[in-house]
Amino acid sequence: MKAVHFGAGNIGRGFVGLILHNAGYEVVFADVNADLIGQLAEAPEYRVHQVGADERSWTVDDFRAIDSSADPEGLAAELATADVITTAVGPNILRFVAPAIAAGLSARAADAPRVAVMACENAINATDTLRDEIVAALDGAAPDGDRAALDRAVFANTAVDRIVPNQAPGTGLDVTVEDFFEWVIERPPFGDAVPRIPEATFVDDLEPYIERKLFTVNTGHATVAYHGFARGAVSQSDAMALPEVADEVRAVLGETSRLLVEKHGLDPKEQQAYLQKNLTRFENPALADTVERVGRQPLRKLGRHERFVGPAAELAERGLPFDALVRAMGAALRFDVPEDPQSVELRELLASASPDEFVRQVTGLDEASPVFDALVPVVADAKNGEATVR
Repeated sequence: MKAVHFGAGNIGRGFVGLILHNAGYEVVFADVNADLIGQLAEAPEYRVHQVGADERSWTVDDFRAIDSSADPEGLAAELATADVITTAVGPNILRFVAPAIAAGLSARAADAPRVAVMACENAINATDTLRDEIVAALDGAAPDGDRAALDRAVFANTAVDRIVPNQAPGTGLDVTVEDFFEWVIERPPFGDAVPRIPEATFVDDLEPYIERKLFTVNTGHATVAYHGFARGAVSQSDAMALPEVADEVRAVLGETSRLLVEKHGLDPKEQQAYLQKNLTRFENPALADTVERVGRQPLRKLGRHERFVGPAAELAERGLPFDALVRAMGAALRFDVPEDPQSVELRELLASASPDEFVRQVTGLDEASPVFDALVPVVADAKNGEATVR
């Protein structure tokens, strides 16, 4: 069995690549980072170190690497004979890998088994987004498109969860990860031909798992980062050690947990246990993640269907409180990291746009939402540099 995985970074090597390796796949890493691909091409193996209550190490071998920008023909040939295609590149990069996958599907034999295509990203229904981009690439590659190539693939959405922090200098290809992970995949698209990935969980309805993860893990993680940054913390665990930050995180996750229980019928006790598990993860000093890394790309994280605005809008529709989520968004507006392009863009928008315009443009909300009215004065304060806690 062969899997082609886009994204040979820490998450690709320490999470998706590891699970595919453990499932018996030969993994072909595809990336545009020539130096990283060169290291992988020369290395016979690398190590993944789990930290936490269940500490252990894994050796990953039987992999290859290909420079997706320098060798598009070779990449298409690999994709044409793959059993599984996965990505861990970031939601905004899917449009750049889609043409390569489209070329691979077009080159695939019509009588070959269908390849499983799964985007493993921190976004809702990322595989649907990838499929749309592949369709656009296929339509652009020929006068009448090549929609028949789509029938050579099965597209399945996933929910992924594993904290992979910044790595210490000098570790090379080895990766340190937390001991907790989830890779949940929707089962129905596969029919009776479900891929063999023992450490993944296949479910009939993915939406509760996607939103449970996004509105607990991602919302909580970003809340730690933004409130921690505002108070001068460097690491996520340092931020959680500040009582005022920990209180804000608990308040935010209390709101999102109430939404998840009411919307999806989750067991309140199970959701509370899941919440508590994640608070423990955020506090783990062995995961030396920084608030600057976790908080990067604030504009994306303030998007309409993302980790803050999404649950806040749904809570508002149900007449439920969303005050802590608004405070977290206010903290995000004060994320000022010149090395992060979106942080710079956020500051420019705050300076140039009115509060109403800013909320419309960044969050996708309008005056019909109570969240819009709650955010406008928060943006006005941020424009004026008021209410800062730094």
